Amino acid sequence: MSLPKTEGEGTIEEIKEAMVQKHIPYIEKAGEQGVQILCLQEIFNTPYFCPGQDRAWYESAETVPGPTTERMAAYAKKYNMVMIVPVYEKEQAGVLYNTAAVIDADGTYLGKYRKNHIPHTSGFWEKFFFKPGNLGYPVFQTRYAKVGVYICYDRHFPDGARVLGLNGAEIVYNPSATVAGLSQYLWKLEQPAHAAANGYFMGCINRVGQEKPWNLGKFYGSSYFVDPRGQIFAIASEDKDELLVSEFNLDMIEEVRSVWQFYRDRRPETYGKLVEL
Repeated sequence: MSLPKTEGEGTIEEIKEAMVQKHIPYIEKAGEQGVQILCLQEIFNTPYFCPGQDRAWYESAETVPGPTTERMAAYAKKYNMVMIVPVYEKEQAGVLYNTAAVIDADGTYLGKYRKNHIPHTSGFWEKFFFKPGNLGYPVFQTRYAKVGVYICYDRHFPDGARVLGLNGAEIVYNPSATVAGLSQYLWKLEQPAHAAANGYFMGCINRVGQEKPWNLGKFYGSSYFVDPRGQIFAIASEDKDELLVSEFNLDMIEEVRSVWQFYRDRRPETYGKLVEL
């Protein structure tokens, strides 16, 4: 999704509400099509404000669960649709996270993932806005599948992707906000590699358009699904607001893992001590 209203065109709450209102027809379209799991983009209801360092955007953070997750839970329940809802989370004053809530198909809040890897470079000044996640790499048993979440910059790190697989994820969703440049090449390289190395599906979501006044660059969309063999089997455009829908055959996970024994053949005892805490 692209941004309908930006800084200077309304209050922060008005900007957030405009973004939610823009999403609602797509959420309803997904529900009416029988979509079982729907993932929105990174901090879906705000601009990607991290190219700046304006404390005013701290005001856009909210509790999780909280008003936005409760609002989305009503759609989840209405359409029997699992939803992954990425928002800016406020745990308490001054303690803020880049978070994704997971809501089951009956509207039940299952829990959340907090982005673990926080960039602070080249216009992505995220450490100004977010603390590193502290909830590990949870996997959520939803009505339809075991779901894990990785967020944007996380995708550059294979360690968490492996842990999600070891924790039982069948589908890992990566909601993102990433612009043209080096990352556009990596966008179609890293996540298929995670899927192939761990034998699970991934849903990779990126926003579209350019966002003023930050002018970080073009968010190039290209949201896609990739299967446990690392094959991209559905992809969205680079520049259109779009709902990407596809079918997953979860039996493929068993099929692939019975050939490539990703977890049986691991040899962690040979890797040595990887990190000194």
